Amino acid sequence: MGGLRKGSTAVRRWGLARTAGVFVVVMLLASALVVGGAAGVAWTETEEFCISCHEMRDNVYAEYKDTIHDRNRSGVRAICSDCHVPREPVALIKRKFEASFELYHKLVGTIDTPEKFEAKRYELARRVWTRMKQTDSLECRNCHHRDAMSAELQTEKAQRRHQKGIDEGLTCIDCHFGIAHSEPQGPEGPRDMKVERNAGLD
Repeated sequence: MGGLRKGSTAVRRWGLARTAGVFVVVMLLASALVVGGAAGVAWTETEEFCISCHEMRDNVYAEYKDTIHDRNRSGVRAICSDCHVPREPVALIKRKFEASFELYHKLVGTIDTPEKFEAKRYELARRVWTRMKQTDSLECRNCHHRDAMSAELQTEKAQRRHQKGIDEGLTCIDCHFGIAHSEPQGPEGPRDMKVERNAGLD
């Protein structure tokens, strides 16, 4: 009897030891996935990653160079991810999943020449502006805070326009348009997107 009890105790101990071992291994793997995933997300938000394909480097990045977001008197730079990637965790992960579908277009060469890019520019820009309208220009407000603006340092014209935008419930992208990239030409001409923008991009 005593031998059976000793045997079952040993089995239980061995079972507990194995369970603890499996738990430790699972936790280590989970930790590695979390850390690796976080590092991967951080890497995909660097300027180097964004311009690692010629489609971005030779088109929109080339246009961005020497704009107010790239070079200014304060030395503060807004890189691609500052304007195109949300900072909130859920919105960020959602945007990363959406962006993963862009790999397909890289593989099939949807915009791999300047001509193809120009043909798609209006559609691509419209998607970005529509998303920014839906988020109340959250990407802009990650850096620009209305409450922190010094109205007295703005021109009278800027003050009037900002107040008009507030009164009419407009968002940044309604007025600040094509400030980092060339303005696309819509089907009805270069002003087409402006008309759509003022209509609410619906």
